[in-house]
Parts: sequence; structure tokens; C-alpha cells
Amino acid sequence: MPLAAIRIVLVEPSHPGNIGAVARAMKNMALAELTLVRPKAFPHPEASARASGADDLLGRARVVDSVTDAVADCGFVAATTSRPRDLNFRALDLHEAAGRIVEMSARGPAALLFGAERTGLTNEELALAHLLIRIPANPAYPSLNLAMAVQLACYELFRAAGSPADQRPLSESPVPLAPGAEMERFYLHLREVMDEVDFKDRTTGGTHLMTRIRRLFQRCEMDQNEVNILRGFLTSVQARRRPAGANSNTAPGDKP
Repeated sequence: MPLAAIRIVLVEPSHPGNIGAVARAMKNMALAELTLVRPKAFPHPEASARASGADDLLGRARVVDSVTDAVADCGFVAATTSRPRDLNFRALDLHEAAGRIVEMSARGPAALLFGAERTGLTNEELALAHLLIRIPANPAYPSLNLAMAVQLACYELFRAAGSPADQRPLSESPVPLAPGAEMERFYLHLREVMDEVDFKDRTTGGTHLMTRIRRLFQRCEMDQNEVNILRGFLTSVQARRRPAGANSNTAPGDKP
């Protein structure tokens, strides 16, 4: 099953029982990589009890401090949301999104984010995603338990991976997608160049421009070569503006 490169990420899960139930749901559907971002109680006996035989998956679960850390090596990130439609961000139905996630995971690690039970994902966390996912539900009572939402998502991923009709053709040697960590370096480099050329944020409050730019490039789902091209362009812009005799061996956005 082509599901090994797909990671389920739970952000600040409150109830250890939900973590165990998620592990069981994942194992039912042949997913094996679970990452927890700042869980309130883990490890925990209730998580093990609810896992019902998926203890091995719990034992391998990775615990990290931020969503950025959780997806640093991922070239494709999808995030679940129940918010009203955002015209600046692509949102897909779960069934359609599952096929897309499986397709993109063939080009490198992919992640599916689930927010905290009560609050969901923040705007900053959603900004890391390439697409948003909505799970259809009764409008009069749309609230889903975390484990139930993960079960539905894993089921759709399982079906998408097992049905060639649900997968789009890929080239024989696809270029790997740019991982999250590389995209963050690109955004830092871009911000530096914007500052150098005095390209100011003139949106209301002066806080929306970079968010819109991030959404633009996230929708592009850039591969590593494309990011390298853009960073090379940004470096050339800086070189033309650099005073004669100045020298720098470190590319902006990278550590010296």
C-alpha cells in the first residue's frame, strides 16, 4: 500500500483516549506514522487502552514542539478545518483530497493535520498547508470527535491508495516537492529581499501581505528545483544591489 509516506499529525490533543483511538484507526487503514504536537498527556494508560492492539504505532509516535517541526520534511501538507470557505485558500472535500494526498506522497513525505479538539488549527498552522480539507456533515450538528474525523480521513486515504482509478498519473521520475523547512527558508529569503527593495505591506494593519504571498506559493506546490530557481533569482537581486566590494558566502535564509 502506498501509504508509508503519509503522516497523521495531531496538534495539542487534549484527551489521551483520542490519541489511542487515532492509533487504532490508523492501523485499521494501514497508516503507520503518527506525530503529536504538544500533547497534554502522553504517554498515558488510557491511550494504550484505546489503541486496542495498535500499541506498536503508539510506541513509534513522535512528539514535537511545533507544527513547523512536525512537517519540516514534508513536501505536501493538508489541514482539516470547519471554517467557512476562504477564497484565498483551496479547499477540497475529504474524498477528493484523499486522492490528492496519496498522489503527492509519491513525491515525498506528506502530512495531514488535525487541530485541537476544542479550537482546531490556528491561522499560522493553516498557513503551512497546501490545501484545506472539509469533512461533510449535518449542518445542524457538524461537530466530529477527533478520532472519528481521523478514522474517516484514514478510510478515504486507504481507498484512494488501493484504487488506481482514484489516482492521477505521475511522471516516471518526479522531482521531489520542496519540504516544509526549505519553504520556510524561501519565505525568510523573500522577506529579506522585500525589505531591501522597500516593498512595504500596505494592507490594512500592515500584516496581511506576507500571509497572502505564503498562500500563493503554497497553492503552487513547488518542487525543489522551482524553489532553487526562485532563491537563485532573489540572490541575484541582492547581488545587483550589493555595494561594490561587498562579499557574502551565505545565502539569505540559510545559517552561516
